[in-house]
Amino acid sequence: MGGQMSWLGVKIAGQNWLVEMADISEVLSLPRLAMVPLAQPWFRGVANVRGNLYGVVDMASYLQTGSASGENTNRILLIAERHGFNTALLVDGVLGLRDARAWRQDESNAAQYFDDQDVTWRKLDVVDLLEQPQFLQIGI
Repeated sequence: MGGQMSWLGVKIAGQNWLVEMADISEVLSLPRLAMVPLAQPWFRGVANVRGNLYGVVDMASYLQTGSASGENTNRILLIAERHGFNTALLVDGVLGLRDARAWRQDESNAAQYFDDQDVTWRKLDVVDLLEQPQFLQIGI
């Protein structure tokens, strides 16, 4: 992970993921959602966060690995405003900050890492996610 040490560890569908802290403006408990008709199954609805509306994407559902657990540990990650989208990513839980500088990178998958206890972590590239045509198309 080079010199990058500001990573937030999150759980998505039982897997460990790393999100760059610079890509997140805030982490919140799952607020009440307004449902959106005729939306993709992974688009959970719209959340009002202090007067700003955020589209909430269930990352497990979007990645086709299940859906958010619905437990009290679920959190939304508000995407930083610099990306130009009012988007929130729904994850099963937050595992805290991680310093991945010394972690080993998977030779066959550049987005996968192993920590010092050989636990697998995957990198969630927010910029890449926001550029995916299917991510931008919430309607069915």
